[in-house]
Amino acid sequence: MSDTPTQPDLRVRRASMAVLAVFVLNGFNFATWASRLPAIRDGLDFSPEKMGLLLLVGAVGSLVALPLSGMVVERLGARRTVLGFAILNGVGLTVAALGVAAGQVPVVVVGMVLYGIGTGVWDAAMNLEGAAVEQDLGRTVMPRYHAGFSFGTVGAAGVSALAALLHVPVAVHVPIAVTASVVVVAFAVRAFLPAGSEHPHAATDDSAPRGARGALAAWLEPRTLLIGLVVLAAALTEGSANDWVSLAVVDGFDTSHALGALAFGVFVGAMTSMRWFGTALLDRYGRVVVLRLCAVLAIVGLLTFALAGQLWLALVGVIAWGAGAALGFPVGMSAASDDPLRAAPRVSVVSTIGYSAFLAGPPLLGLLAQHVGYRNALLVILVPVVLGLLVVNAAAPLVRPSTSEPSEPAEPADAKRPDAAV
Repeated sequence: MSDTPTQPDLRVRRASMAVLAVFVLNGFNFATWASRLPAIRDGLDFSPEKMGLLLLVGAVGSLVALPLSGMVVERLGARRTVLGFAILNGVGLTVAALGVAAGQVPVVVVGMVLYGIGTGVWDAAMNLEGAAVEQDLGRTVMPRYHAGFSFGTVGAAGVSALAALLHVPVAVHVPIAVTASVVVVAFAVRAFLPAGSEHPHAATDDSAPRGARGALAAWLEPRTLLIGLVVLAAALTEGSANDWVSLAVVDGFDTSHALGALAFGVFVGAMTSMRWFGTALLDRYGRVVVLRLCAVLAIVGLLTFALAGQLWLALVGVIAWGAGAALGFPVGMSAASDDPLRAAPRVSVVSTIGYSAFLAGPPLLGLLAQHVGYRNALLVILVPVVLGLLVVNAAAPLVRPSTSEPSEPAEPADAKRPDAAV
């Protein structure tokens, strides 16, 4: 028997590489802007409070767009949606960068709104395509796509550091970087799965509600909302570390800024490693078992970090915290996409819940930290993590529907599928 891959196998594998590429590029665009924030602050002569408001503008753009992303993907398909909103993402960053150079805050605000809208819909669409590819591959790959986002941020940080070292203006660096990124996205999406080809019944079955009706119906589904709670806990756990772990180390242990940055690097490294290598655990033990493990790791890590009296022990807690935060978001995207007939509105719901926690939760913790300190404030995250642990069964895989009847939950059996690719 020949071991040569069949044409459908090659098509799906190419699509998988394309999805990984757009995740990397999404992270690249994000970090291209984020890495130049000191220069942006100086160019606008902004105080920390004004910088916070500027970043919030982009977050609001994403949160406004995410609930509508399912309808957009249903209408345009993942390929055109990713490309179209990647272009909007790049246009927004370019406008914002030019606004910084001109010292025109209203122009920067318009650019940030466009960037936020482009980012939110691009993110939802690439997660939908990733879930479709994952189902056709027959093995878990979604966490690796999310690890790709982290790789993209690291690459952009390196390019930005070089640009800053060479004193390249933001108005030159950002437009060139994001234009190159969008060009690569345009090539990558050509390898996406053809619309409807991966699930032929999804294009012909009229039983699933579509458009605004389908989007509203998804917000009323108990399973979707419970998956959203699991994702909320993971997103808040990750977002809080991104914003506060370095400051918590510096203030809590009265140590240097370098060690604070090291703690953040330890967190990101642990999270990215778990996303890359945790796929084997998901295929072997299933979603529910692995998500329970992650929740326990997050609880142990947060408690250790908050209560440790020595820095080395707190860093051990950071490792467990990062590993525990790693898989909830990507696995939640996969769980929301189990039924391709309803994947778009469900991913829209779960993404909106997750990103709301990711963007809004950390600032609220900052307000609490003013009264109890950073490390004690982070203990509040234990509440949603425990709640997510209690409802993690909602993420159990669904049997793919073969009729118009609703799908029923199935036992986690990711590794038992006879068509699983190696």
